[in-house]
Amino acid sequence: MSWTTVCKTDQVQEDFPYSAKVDDKEVGVYVLDGEYYALEDVCPHAYALLSQGFVEDGQVECPLHEATFDIKTGKCLREPADRDLHVYPVRIIDDEVQLQMSEES
Repeated sequence: MSWTTVCKTDQVQEDFPYSAKVDDKEVGVYVLDGEYYALEDVCPHAYALLSQGFVEDGQVECPLHEATFDIKTGKCLREPADRDLHVYPVRIIDDEVQLQMSEES
């Protein structure tokens, strides 16, 4: 598995995640207390980009129907979503945010 650069670190803010498309996957990149996280960006309940939702207390809320997810783990915390989100490994090289996209993700 290889690492893919998706953005620069200064493009990600605590209140404004970065939305990226890697191959055919939409991914949201978040920063919390200086640590970077990446999750699938499409809400499993209905098509909405979670990176356009509300970020607060380490959680992101879907902008359409208020499903809530833990940014660090992808765990679904509130319905109507019915599953957890896939979380992608992240590393920072110089000022680049890189993701590792597995074949089964």
